[in-house]
Amino acid sequence: MEPEPKGPLRRCIVTRETGPKETMLRFVLSPGRELVPDLAGRLPGRGMWLSARADVLERAQGRGAFSKAARGLVIPPPDLRARIEQGLRGRLRDQVGLARRAGQAVCGFQQVRDWLQRGKAGLLVEAVDGSAAEQRKLLGGHDVPVVATLTAEELGTVFGRDHVVHVAISPGRIAEMIIQEAGRLAGISVNANGAGS
Repeated sequence: MEPEPKGPLRRCIVTRETGPKETMLRFVLSPGRELVPDLAGRLPGRGMWLSARADVLERAQGRGAFSKAARGLVIPPPDLRARIEQGLRGRLRDQVGLARRAGQAVCGFQQVRDWLQRGKAGLLVEAVDGSAAEQRKLLGGHDVPVVATLTAEELGTVFGRDHVVHVAISPGRIAEMIIQEAGRLAGISVNANGAGS
């Protein structure tokens, strides 16, 4: 039996499935009836919710689901999927940066391995363009969720370096938020991997 989802649930305007709002995508209309992705879920206005999957987004656009839900004209930007993906990548970088500033993140093979061996790592964030063999060597049988959605260059910007391949995050709320955002990005992007163990 699956555990009951916690927190508020939202219904997808395409699939009609319900899910926790943190795992879905919210959209609102601007005063000019333009469709705006509200990735933080804080913009004013009546929200329209989608399951965070590329095929659902395509169906929503192809079948006029946004116009039906808004009961009128909706003007989607031509680069809607790219905007969503870029926004989710930015949110992931921000969350890893938050963990770093809070002392809940380390980077580099040796430091990450040390955290894994001492049981301090609740999540491993790996560069999507890093070596799979090196990742396996680093994990060494440790049962820790792994997220691989950002590039080494993107992770590097968080730590003030040219590139970073391995990041360990302490267990807790920030690690959970990173896993949720990585799941949304993986659903929308064909070039991202989600969290696994």
